[in-house]
Amino acid sequence: MKRYFLIVAYDGTAFHGSQIQGTQKTIQLSLNQALSTLLRQEIETFGASRTDEGVHALGNVYHFDYAGVLHPQLQYKLNALLPHEIAVVGLLQSDNPEFNARFDALSRTYRYKIYQHKNPFKKGRALFYPYPIQLANLQKTASALKDFTNFESFSKRNTQSYTFNCTIFQSYWEMNNDELHYVVEANRFLRGMVRALVGTQLKLMKTKDPEQELLNIINSKDCNLADFSVTGNGLYLESVNYPVDSLKKIDKDQQAALIKINK
Repeated sequence: MKRYFLIVAYDGTAFHGSQIQGTQKTIQLSLNQALSTLLRQEIETFGASRTDEGVHALGNVYHFDYAGVLHPQLQYKLNALLPHEIAVVGLLQSDNPEFNARFDALSRTYRYKIYQHKNPFKKGRALFYPYPIQLANLQKTASALKDFTNFESFSKRNTQSYTFNCTIFQSYWEMNNDELHYVVEANRFLRGMVRALVGTQLKLMKTKDPEQELLNIINSKDCNLADFSVTGNGLYLESVNYPVDSLKKIDKDQQAALIKINK
């Protein structure tokens, strides 16, 4: 039995989140169905990170186990079967059959996109925020977040998390052409955390002392003080990061050497 990994990009608008929820249309269900059809047996995928309804991904990761030899055009065939909102952009393998897409990830990077001038082509892909931006204040709060580890105030209620501790490695705002982006990388994220970080920073940037206000919210451990109101359609799971050399690409030459097509 070998363990394979799919790098998956998707537009989350048409799905009820990434994680399987019975027969509801989700990313995981679509992957399971496509793989099961192609490999002619029941295949179950396991995702590295959950994303909510409407949230997008540039590089979420799913692993699955398969004892046979993969078709050299598996990635192409998967993309032909999957809904047009989902694309498999990479296929990898681990030499460790126990390597886990979720639990062996070192960190995850999210990006939140904001645009300020009406643009019909950005609707559903970023947050429309036609208000003044004080970028200096946003940078202050973004940088300050790296000094903390307990983010209970930025977690939605009814969470299954056993701890609210997270380590933030990167946190900053940047201009990207005509968009404002918030980028954050951490070892783990709580339910609704990134959207709360974005919404709260946008709210605090208008205050006299945004860093002190942020400190007050973090110390309160009260999610009622954070702002979760920004929409999910501006949020992208950009990447899931693993130890160097823990995963290797499966190239066409390697697959061709191993190929055993089931006819």
